[in-house]
Amino acid sequence: MPALRMRYQTIEFGDVDIHVRTLRDSQQYQDDDGVAERLGISSANWSLFGIVWDASRVLANYMDSFDTDGKRILEIGCGIGLSSLLLNHRDEDITATDYHPEAENFMRENTEINDDERIPFTRTSWADEKSDLGRFDLLIGSDLLYEQQHIDLLAEFIDQHANQQCEVIIVDPGRGQHAKFSKKMVSLGFSHQQHKPDTSAYLEKPFKGKILRYQR
Repeated sequence: MPALRMRYQTIEFGDVDIHVRTLRDSQQYQDDDGVAERLGISSANWSLFGIVWDASRVLANYMDSFDTDGKRILEIGCGIGLSSLLLNHRDEDITATDYHPEAENFMRENTEINDDERIPFTRTSWADEKSDLGRFDLLIGSDLLYEQQHIDLLAEFIDQHANQQCEVIIVDPGRGQHAKFSKKMVSLGFSHQQHKPDTSAYLEKPFKGKILRYQR
């Protein structure tokens, strides 16, 4: 199988540059030992973790001006983890999670590229009954609601790892699941609001999704 092809890019946040090594495109695939296959990750979905999608850029830009001081933060389904890399560069208390077996390796290399400390990472499924992650003040994620079956799993994962007083920020590109997800979050004691990003001028095309914000 041919070697993976990579892309190196610099993403600007004001006067801060975050350097990232990603897959070159969504056609890349390498699962020689079948690890991803055994985890239920198909060849068609294998590359999704390794690209900086528009929703992840919207989340990172939102986090760039968000008050994170003194908060313990968890990025759920981080993929490349652009928000984690940015918050880590600012010395925030950030932990990252993803289900993909290669996400941690890319995260480790990208922290080294940015000459930053390693980001605590846990590979976990939302369906895992328990983890040792603990609880957080702020939980963030982007493009997490792919399918209806993810609604309960994600909400319950958040509930398991959220402090009683906490905030959740999810950027959804508009896959049609967020209304049911918000209803589930309300049943867990969260209030919610949603809005469009103030700007998406940093993207190549207008962003049609929304920022979902939950508080408890």
